[in-house]
Amino acid sequence: MKKKTNQIISFNNKYAKDFYNLNVEWLEKNFYVEPYDEKVLSNPKESIIDHGGFIFFVKHESKIIGTVALINQNTYFELSKMAISPEYRGLKIGKQLIRYCINFAKEEQWKSITLYSHRKLVPAINLYKKVGFVEVPLEKEVHYERANIKMILNL
Repeated sequence: MKKKTNQIISFNNKYAKDFYNLNVEWLEKNFYVEPYDEKVLSNPKESIIDHGGFIFFVKHESKIIGTVALINQNTYFELSKMAISPEYRGLKIGKQLIRYCINFAKEEQWKSITLYSHRKLVPAINLYKKVGFVEVPLEKEVHYERANIKMILNL
């Protein structure tokens, strides 16, 4: 029997609820949904796509099992809203998704990708380091209350 492979697809509004649900699940488990999260997650097309950003989904058979966004923050692109369905964690799907984003950014000829995270998300931080992100100083004013680490990947 042939093993089903995961497919990475671009944003489609019919998956907006998956984008919301996948992210709210991990946010509520580890932190809480901040006003900025609610704004972005509730209206991904208006908040991300319409501002020159991108959202990708991992589709397994007919089910959306992961997502990530590259948000246009005017002077840089932010890797954000990366979430994998709990039953699919530990299968290197996050790594597959982040490598896709890196290749996409290189094709777009971006200079770098920035991300904000929290040090308690150890598996995520380790993944970011593994693919080449390095820690840089965190500015005082950041759009996430929970952020206590900023990382950048120069391309």
